Amino acid sequence: MKVSLPFLQHLGARLLHISSGEARLGLLVEDYHLQHLGYVHGGVISSLADNTGWFAVISDLPEDKTSVTIEIKVNYLKPAVKGELLAVGRLLKRGKKVAFAVVEVWQDSELVAYATGTYAVLENKGEV
Repeated sequence: MKVSLPFLQHLGARLLHISSGEARLGLLVEDYHLQHLGYVHGGVISSLADNTGWFAVISDLPEDKTSVTIEIKVNYLKPAVKGELLAVGRLLKRGKKVAFAVVEVWQDSELVAYATGTYAVLENKGEV
């Protein structure tokens, strides 16, 4: 599966694994990912979780379908610091028009965030 996501590249995240209903993304935290207290900015974690859920969803779709985010909810459980983040996404359920995914964001052995996402299933017009 070849998908170009310029924002994800700009963020510095990379796709580590994708299989049917599962995805893993990694991100090496740099200074520009940090907020004023030295922790990873919540927007970085949210973006990482959202993209991981999206990859988990599209991994289970036929070639003529794609997806976009309808809603995402992120629970921040522990501040993340410089180091490596690992986001693990899993498709919970996919219908004809909507799919649901869960994502855990880890730093070392610590769960730093948990997200749930709702994604619209659309016709793939070939733009992505």
